[in-house]
Amino acid sequence: MGIKIVQKSDLSKKKLHSKIALVLSGGAISGGAFKAGGLKALNDFLVNRKVTDFDIYVGISAGGFLAAPLAGGIPPEEILKSLEGTSEHFFQLSPLEIYYPNWREMVERPLKYLFNRCAYFPSLLVDFIQALPNIGESLKKGIVKFVHDPTYSNYEQMVKPLVKAVYSGRSSPSILSALPTGFFDNKPIEKYLRENMKRNHLSNHFKVLKRIRGKDLYICAMSLDSSNRAIFGWDEKNDITISEAVMASTAMPGFYKPARIKGVDYIDGGVIKTANIDLAIEKGAELIICYNPFRPLKNVVNLEYHREKNAYLTKDRRISDNGLFGIFNQVFRTLYHSRLKYAIQRYEEDKNFKGDIILLEPKEDDATFFQMNPFAFWTRANAARTGFESVRSSIDERFDEVKAILSAYGIDMTRELVEQDEAKIRRAANDDREIMDVLEGQGTGKGKLRIIAGGRKGKAS
Repeated sequence: MGIKIVQKSDLSKKKLHSKIALVLSGGAISGGAFKAGGLKALNDFLVNRKVTDFDIYVGISAGGFLAAPLAGGIPPEEILKSLEGTSEHFFQLSPLEIYYPNWREMVERPLKYLFNRCAYFPSLLVDFIQALPNIGESLKKGIVKFVHDPTYSNYEQMVKPLVKAVYSGRSSPSILSALPTGFFDNKPIEKYLRENMKRNHLSNHFKVLKRIRGKDLYICAMSLDSSNRAIFGWDEKNDITISEAVMASTAMPGFYKPARIKGVDYIDGGVIKTANIDLAIEKGAELIICYNPFRPLKNVVNLEYHREKNAYLTKDRRISDNGLFGIFNQVFRTLYHSRLKYAIQRYEEDKNFKGDIILLEPKEDDATFFQMNPFAFWTRANAARTGFESVRSSIDERFDEVKAILSAYGIDMTRELVEQDEAKIRRAANDDREIMDVLEGQGTGKGKLRIIAGGRKGKAS
């Protein structure tokens, strides 16, 4: 199944004033597009309260990149438009903004390594000359002892004063120090979000967003040096902007260099927690809708023993057939998903938890999304379509259960709109442009956007 439900509240009692949280985990680039398409499907199911009308938004990495505009009132359709360059409000997110090379470190770090390497041996010679008067006597005794009894132990005793004097003050420069801390720099992502929020009169400050929209937005990252979870929000750490918090949270280790903000290095918040459902509950949410695009693939391989070849053979494709990428893809998805699975199980067993959790994920046999490169920008249209269909089918299969839970919180649901979009997508076949037109709400009147922020109102067709 692509949906997991933890239902602990009394649904016979209406909870019209209870807080509802949307928790968005990471997912890299294709995972972000996958979530945008899935959020579009979720939005289509909702009648009187859309995904921009929830109370609490928690985002990690790509989830943070989506949570920020959603909390500001930007619907999923407009986010999808920004991916394709058809939005009148948001500039198109370009590959260069995602894959901006970490030029500075690529140049500086190898040069620094070469300089340190060239200066290393002359420095050792200087250290030896300066230390010689202090170690001369012990070095002489060691040499005499080794000459009379040339054992390895005496050899160690002979060279020990020399090694201690020469190497105690400096270490050999490592070739690894020549490598950049990340191949790309995600500062352009921060600039993209900052400029688009300014363009649409959206607040880039957590406290102002809370005051104007009444929304609690939390972006989570990890402090690299302390290894602690960093929570950015109006009542948490709020000395940086929302766009800077997203930059901190999207700094995937190795892919992006750590985001240094006010002297602190931050990396992707998914390193510590997959989704931060605990934070949403801590902030008072009773209904949590969590969307996690990363789960391992359940790849069924049928084996048959071949007597002549004395081996187990199969016609099915194995994950290892995709090479190192396939293996690491499965490994990291498993690590992320197992942590989230454990957290969900904990709330199932927790007698003190009286709320409800709806976890949306790809189905375990969703090979289409699994095979997408998480860092491939060019798969965004297919990822968005896959995400839409994944959420549509998952909710449809358990529609009555989901509807009963949401109804208790005052949210009405319908299948009508999502079925209309699904029919249009099927008619579009494999035409990415037509599919994106459907997901973006083109020609249906759903593309209308009303932005309310900073005390200013704007209406666009």
